[in-house]
Amino acid sequence: MAEQQTQNTETGPRPILPIFKLDPKPHLVGTKCTCGAVYLDLKRVACSKCGTTGPFQQIDLSNNGKVWVFSVIHQSFPGVKTPYVTAIIDLPEGVSVKSNLVDVDPEELQKNPQQAFGMPVELVANQVATDRQGNPVMAFQYRPSKN
Repeated sequence: MAEQQTQNTETGPRPILPIFKLDPKPHLVGTKCTCGAVYLDLKRVACSKCGTTGPFQQIDLSNNGKVWVFSVIHQSFPGVKTPYVTAIIDLPEGVSVKSNLVDVDPEELQKNPQQAFGMPVELVANQVATDRQGNPVMAFQYRPSKN
């Protein structure tokens, strides 16, 4: 039996993932166990560090991090501009998140990769699509920190 689709009547910008919040300013959220372990999974039922079962406290994550590793992508789906840079960003709370790096030159990073490892970055929100109702779909990305 086919599932019925629910009609979403909300308007305005929509985050692309549940861990990405737009208000009051764009940021990521995670969950924190009483032992201090932090996770990006908002539906987590047990802590892999201490074994405690939830519920866990939802916390705002830092908008700043550092590049752990990156890759320059040269082939993608039709309509996706290449090359672009994807990276794993380490956040101070002890979690890592995969995202694209923006405001960097992919060709330059490929020639001089050492400049990216450990690079301080900050979260930015950018519109990446429009949904069927005409609302902007927002994604989080990272750019080199201006500080």
